[in-house]
Amino acid sequence: METTAAAPYHSNQKLIRHAHGLHNLESERHRDPLKRIQYADPELSPLGWQQVREQRKDLSASGLLERIELVVTSPLTRTLQTSVGIFGSPLKDENTVGNGYQNGIKTPIFNHPPIIASELCRERLSKGRSRGSISQCRSRFPQIDFSLIEREDDILWEADERESNESVAAKGIKFIKWLLARKEKEIAVVSHGVFLQQTLIALKNEFDSSIEKEFLTPFGNCEIRSLKFFRESVVRLGQDYKKN
Repeated sequence: METTAAAPYHSNQKLIRHAHGLHNLESERHRDPLKRIQYADPELSPLGWQQVREQRKDLSASGLLERIELVVTSPLTRTLQTSVGIFGSPLKDENTVGNGYQNGIKTPIFNHPPIIASELCRERLSKGRSRGSISQCRSRFPQIDFSLIEREDDILWEADERESNESVAAKGIKFIKWLLARKEKEIAVVSHGVFLQQTLIALKNEFDSSIEKEFLTPFGNCEIRSLKFFRESVVRLGQDYKKN
């Protein structure tokens, strides 16, 4: 359940790791990395789509689906699919997401919140992992706003070494400050496990040492954790709607 407090909050953020992806499936099938299929930008697995359906159902029943004012997502396919699958207009099935799905939609049940993509919350940068071009992303995901991303092609993945935890944490703090400067209070962030975990660890180290260790553990696929910021700069965390 979500932690509550009497003081009004300045920002209430829902941190969501993407649902189960094909790369997760490969890691489970083969312990030896050399035997795994290598994906530059993996899509969701069948289990991932099941998690998305269940999460959407749970959030709808709780009323949170209608309260979210803004969704910010990493521009990688598995996060884009998770974002639209949970928060976008109703879909016939997962096969229509990112494949001309707007043609299969009739009258929406509700007006979905704006969904915007940001490079600030993408996964740890490493060689061999990259997003598609922005033109491709816009074509596959017309419900998502890609205007914050200036470059058509992905150049960030070309680093020879994997991005350090310190670099990921610094990026996470920059991203949180950007969120707090926005007018929306109820924001959902769909991102990646390492990014989300390192951001929470950095928040504890730099701003609020009272954050409990249980909230710093790795995220499960499609897991949601609540992050509240109060005007007196107190951070309150909660864990809810967990999907492993």
